[in-house]
Amino acid sequence: MSTIPHLGELLVKSGVISASQRDQVLEAQRMRGGPFGAVAEEMFGISPLTVEKAWAEQYSMFAAHVDPRTYNVMPRALEVITRRQAWQFHVMPLTFQGNDLLACTTRDSLVRALRFVGWRLGHACQFVLAEPLQLGEALERHYPLAGMSAQNVLERIPA
Repeated sequence: MSTIPHLGELLVKSGVISASQRDQVLEAQRMRGGPFGAVAEEMFGISPLTVEKAWAEQYSMFAAHVDPRTYNVMPRALEVITRRQAWQFHVMPLTFQGNDLLACTTRDSLVRALRFVGWRLGHACQFVLAEPLQLGEALERHYPLAGMSAQNVLERIPA
């Protein structure tokens, strides 16, 4: 089983910071604590959006992947958001696990979906990921909205 790269490794790999800068952030973390991304933002002026994109890439490496078109969706879960919200944020609630909502999104929509559920929902939410076309087709089925199609999810420009 391969290991999931640390956030610093992903930022080095994408050319955002150098290996030396990564090591400086790690040293600062050891000295004062704090999340790697926040320390890197402070030390080297990396944008929060860049850190979020790297985090989403990291998350997608270990998150479960599902096909929401064939998932046994709980009707009560669908009621927690509106059709417009589902399409706008590319989020599809699937079921409840205890009090936690299990929702589906795509890798490119993950950061935006996380922000949305953070301010919109009154309970914890866990995410699984799907391919854009799969999510789009599931949204068409469960959240039909005039003028929206699976193609809208495919054409989404990552935030």
